[in-house]
Amino acid sequence: MAVISGALRVYCVSEEGREVTLYRVEAGEICVLSASCLMDSIVFDVLIEAAEDTEVCMIPSAVLHKVEEENPLVSLYIYKNATEKFSEVLWTIQQILFMKIDRRIALALQEEMLRRKSSVLSITHEELAGQIGSVREVVTKTLKYLAEEGIVRLGRGKIEILDEERLKMR
Repeated sequence: MAVISGALRVYCVSEEGREVTLYRVEAGEICVLSASCLMDSIVFDVLIEAAEDTEVCMIPSAVLHKVEEENPLVSLYIYKNATEKFSEVLWTIQQILFMKIDRRIALALQEEMLRRKSSVLSITHEELAGQIGSVREVVTKTLKYLAEEGIVRLGRGKIEILDEERLKMR
């Protein structure tokens, strides 16, 4: 899949129903980890959803294989993209295993601020929990603490970053 506009969220779901975002695919990028037909070594299931209004171009694997045979740079591009996305997956796993929840939330909020170019984020606690691989209750409790500290302001379906510097220090 090649994302023409918008963004995709690639995630997995545990047996208990907990979601964790593995990575995002933005406009101009390709989503190769969803194409296990291209990479025999991929043996896990991922789910993909549009994170916003998104237009994608589906490239059949037979067509892509033919293009790769004719132009080795295409194979190199796909390999490079796959290694970058695997790096993001490993970073996500490292965060879940070794980082405290307030730091994971702070990093996710900073990333959203950069992506949306705004300090007011239209995101629910449930969505944030899915991004960082936690549960809504824990995210809500941590966000309330950050609000009491004057770092964020919480509203219905939105989080406003009040003190970006203190958020970075979390």
